[in-house]
Amino acid sequence: MKSSIAGKLAQLTLRLDELNQLLSSENVTANMENYRRLTREHAEIAPVVKLYQSYRKSEEDIQAAQEMATDPAMREFAEAEIRDTRQRLAQIEAELQQQLLPTDPNDDRNIFLEIRAGTGGDESALFSGDLFRMYARFAERNKWQVEVISQSPGEHGGYKEIIAKIIGRGAYSKLKFESGAHRVQRVPATETQGRIHTSACTVAVMPEADEIAAVVLNPAELRIDTYRASGAGGQHVNKTDSAIRVTHLPTGIVVECQDDRSQHKNKARALSVLAARIKDKQIRDQQQKTAATRKSLIGSGDRSERIRTYNFPQGRVTDHRINLTLYKIGAIMDGDLFDLTSALSAEHQTEQLSLLSEETQAA
Repeated sequence: MKSSIAGKLAQLTLRLDELNQLLSSENVTANMENYRRLTREHAEIAPVVKLYQSYRKSEEDIQAAQEMATDPAMREFAEAEIRDTRQRLAQIEAELQQQLLPTDPNDDRNIFLEIRAGTGGDESALFSGDLFRMYARFAERNKWQVEVISQSPGEHGGYKEIIAKIIGRGAYSKLKFESGAHRVQRVPATETQGRIHTSACTVAVMPEADEIAAVVLNPAELRIDTYRASGAGGQHVNKTDSAIRVTHLPTGIVVECQDDRSQHKNKARALSVLAARIKDKQIRDQQQKTAATRKSLIGSGDRSERIRTYNFPQGRVTDHRINLTLYKIGAIMDGDLFDLTSALSAEHQTEQLSLLSEETQAA
C-alpha cells in the first residue's frame, strides 16, 4: 500500500475515535443538526476503518508467519499462510481503494429523462420513440416507475420531444452516463430502395432536485404564462387555459407542461422540471471546470457529444466513449442496458482510481 493512502487511512482512524467520543457525550443531541451530521460522518468512515484494521491485522499475520518460517518443522505451513494472507491483503487493498473513491450525492435520486429528435426528420422522431421505450423497459426491469411529464408526438409516430420522470432508487447512478447524442443507422420503413439512413436524437438525464428546495426559484425571476392546451384531450382542453409555460429569466430556460387538465398540477410539474434543469446546468458547469484540468473518460455529458451508435443492419450498438461494441441490438432496444451501464460505471471507477492515485502521489 502506498504510504500516502496509508496516511489517509490513519487519519480516518483518528477521526473515527474522535467521532466516537463526540457521539458518546451527554449533550450531543442538544444540537440535532450537528448530531445528524456527526452520525452520517461516522456511518461513512466506520466501514473504511474496519477494512483498514483488517489490513493491518493481515500484515501482522504475515510478519508472524515469516518468523515461524525460520523453524524447519513449520516452514511449509508458514509459507502457505504467507501466500494466503498476501492474497487476502491484495483483496482488502482493492476494497479500500473503492471505499476511498468520492461518492456522487445524486446517485440515489430519481431522474428527469428528456429525449429530443434531432437530424433526420420523421426517422429521428421514430427513433426518439424507440429510445423512450428502451429506457421505459429498462426502468421496468429495475422495478422503477415511469411518469410522462410532457410529450410532443411526431407526425408519423414517435416523439419530437418527450420528458418523463423515472422514480426509483439508484436511477441516476445507472442512467447518468446516457446524456448525449444517440445516432441510429437503419433502413426506414418509408425507404423504397433499401438505403440506410442516419439520424440522431439527444438524451438528457438530470437528477431530481430536493423538492425544489435545492434550487432557489425566485418568483421575481420567473415568467409564468397560461394558454390553452393543444392536441388530444377532448373538448375540455380547448375550453380552459390549463397549459403552463415557465421561463427562468436569468438562464432563459423554458419549460412547458400541458398533459394534465389541472393548471395547478401542470405548474407543479413544470417547476419540478425547471428545478432539475437548473440543477443539471449547475452540474454541467462544474463538470466543464473539472474537465479544464482533466477530461473524464466518460465525457462531460455535453448534449452535442455523440456517445453511441445503433446500427440495425449490423445488429450492433457501439458506445464511442469506451470503445464498447455489443452485437445484441434487439435485447438492448428492449431495455437490456445492463452491459452498457455496468461497463460505463466500471470505466468511471477506473478513472476515479487513477485520479485518486495521482492525488495521493502529489500529497
